[in-house]
Amino acid sequence: MEIDVQYTPNPNSIKISTGKQLFEGPRSTSLKSGDATDHPLAKALLSIEGIDNLFAVNDFVTITKTPDADWDAILTHVEQAFNEIYG
Repeated sequence: MEIDVQYTPNPNSIKISTGKQLFEGPRSTSLKSGDATDHPLAKALLSIEGIDNLFAVNDFVTITKTPDADWDAILTHVEQAFNEIYG
């Protein structure tokens, strides 16, 4: 799956869009590291070291990292998670 990474005004957050439905329903999903979820993508993303929380609706997810985490390392794992789940 191709993902579009967009940087936000917050240097600790990025928005990832896909153009495909990732999260169903009209409501948003908001989870913090350590929260339990059955959603495969959310579970995979929250297991990545350095990710603090995520906010997701329909075809995008916004990921917030901990202040000391490195985006380059995180994004490598994020791309792997998308490919494993939606390959």
